[in-house]
Amino acid sequence: MRYVKWTLLTVIATLVLSFFHYTLPQVDIVRIVGTETRRIDFGENSFFWSPPEVGSSSGQNYDVFFIQTFRANDRPMVYRNQDTGWGWPPYFKINSFNLQAQATNLISTNATPQWVAVRHYGWRNEFFTIFPNAVSVWPVEGPDARVFPWINIVILTTVAGFLVLFWRMWAQFRERTIDPTMDRIGDRIDAVEDRAGAARGRFGRWIDSWRDKSGR
Repeated sequence: MRYVKWTLLTVIATLVLSFFHYTLPQVDIVRIVGTETRRIDFGENSFFWSPPEVGSSSGQNYDVFFIQTFRANDRPMVYRNQDTGWGWPPYFKINSFNLQAQATNLISTNATPQWVAVRHYGWRNEFFTIFPNAVSVWPVEGPDARVFPWINIVILTTVAGFLVLFWRMWAQFRERTIDPTMDRIGDRIDAVEDRAGAARGRFGRWIDSWRDKSGR
């Protein structure tokens, strides 16, 4: 039973951490080398793509903006640039066209690099053809630039505050309602057991009295 409990807790913790890692914004320092628009046919991985841009028609395929970059270690990273609209995650992004123009304006070469910060969410997975979604782009001084993750700190602090509040409310509810109810149920069970024990004792004494008579 202990292994089942810890396995269940591990699965829940993994799902929660994966949810936050996918949803919370991350910042990469990269060099933009190109932008393009591609027609995408969505299949089993459609969960990891955003709906069509706000105001456009929906369908099984539509155009998606892409931003092609290289990191300081010369490893490529490709981002999609899609509106989130009013859906999830709640970035309320409706400026994918403007962001594409900004990214195109920041294209540079390896000889004269222009390093930029790309704030995004999501994962890059080549096997499932999944791309992180760029949210904003801005120039930085160099590849060693660091961006303080104040958004993540605010969000995680808020979530932690709600969890502590929920835990205290649950503890008070349990102390005021559940524990007294369980105590009353336990007292009733004890009383029933006591009456049953007394009845068994009286029945046993009655049986013993008949045994005494038959033995005479």
